[in-house]
Amino acid sequence: MSAAVAAAAAAGSMVSNSTSSGSSSSGSGTNDHHHHHQYYQVAAVAPQQQQPLSRYESQKRRDWNTFGQYLRNHRPPLALSRCSGAHVLEFLRYLDQFGKTKVHTPNCPFFGHPHPPAPCPCPLKQAWGSLDALIGRLRAAFEENGGLPETNPFGARAVRLYLREVRDEQSKARGITYEKKKRKKPPSSANQAPVVGVNGSKLAADRGGGGVVGNNPHHLDFSALRELA
Repeated sequence: MSAAVAAAAAAGSMVSNSTSSGSSSSGSGTNDHHHHHQYYQVAAVAPQQQQPLSRYESQKRRDWNTFGQYLRNHRPPLALSRCSGAHVLEFLRYLDQFGKTKVHTPNCPFFGHPHPPAPCPCPLKQAWGSLDALIGRLRAAFEENGGLPETNPFGARAVRLYLREVRDEQSKARGITYEKKKRKKPPSSANQAPVVGVNGSKLAADRGGGGVVGNNPHHLDFSALRELA
């Protein structure tokens, strides 16, 4: 009898110890799971901070998106892989309708006058500096988006010649001399990148949005961009 009681007591003690050990282990597992869950939850909600784009990079992205819109609105739609220098010239001439620079014709009495004293009916066009800076940004964007330098339509000889003709024409019509500036070291600020045109002239760094901002003439205003007929 006493042996059976002793055996039963021993068995009860073993069950009690096993239950206590299991409970302790379960509690430890719950705590570990809680800590892991808390860690993953914190890691998931921590946002990744991205460096903001410089004004030049932002402007280049807007120009690239605008050119893509132009290709989609082209009749018939034009794929980037089939875009040539001739299509780039068509794009530049198309932009003249949104220009804000008065270009006097040879028959105008203010031809060659840098500060005309009165208004005249001469057409408004895109300034040469704006077009030159635009082509420089699009040329860089083309290669950054997988295009090859040897097939870059923005670096075509026809485009360079056209920009040279626009420069000479506007220089004579407006009485302004466009001089090439010597290359300087890039500024230390990350938000001001030098803008080098396709003709080798260094232009002012972009500032602000996609339209003409302040007194900077090297922005193009695409706010009125409409579909081609």
